Amino acid sequence: MSCKPLIIKDVDVSSISNRNKRRVVELIPVIIDEYYPDFIFEDLDIQDIFALSLNLIPAAYAQTGSIIISNRISDYEINNKIRIAIERVLDNPTRGGN
Repeated sequence: MSCKPLIIKDVDVSSISNRNKRRVVELIPVIIDEYYPDFIFEDLDIQDIFALSLNLIPAAYAQTGSIIISNRISDYEINNKIRIAIERVLDNPTRGGN
């Protein structure tokens, strides 16, 4: 998927990102390794888990140079949402051939 700049009224807003996105990326493998070590997740499973996890936690958007007032969601809460996402994906797989 190409990353075209996001432009609003000639202003590039592409650098604004969800601060929780990186945390979810870092925590998903930890949860999978800890709770599902014998399960083989397909690429689409991981994508579904990632997208659903992000949808389950509040977004925390910031742009470069912005002041961030801490309203940080805990790793415990993110881990909980990731586990919920994994269980939903396992209960409703979009994988082929099963």
